[in-house]
Amino acid sequence: MGQRGELFSTKFTANDRTYFFNVKENFRGDTYLNVVESKIEADTGKFIRQSIIVYPEDLGQFVREFQKSLDFIKMNASKEEK
Repeated sequence: MGQRGELFSTKFTANDRTYFFNVKENFRGDTYLNVVESKIEADTGKFIRQSIIVYPEDLGQFVREFQKSLDFIKMNASKEEK
């Protein structure tokens, strides 16, 4: 097992934010997805981290609702470009 229970991790940086997608395992052996946004606060120079945890039993519904949101953004972005 990796650092802090990490089994898999990937990230990308966009502008001043870094997004982490971490698959972790807790002390009972349960796996879950931890999505983290990290950025530097302009005023203080300190890192701000925001995190959500999605458990395996919720992943299907999470992905479906996330996809609906992406579809909505795509549909409205194409309207704005006209």
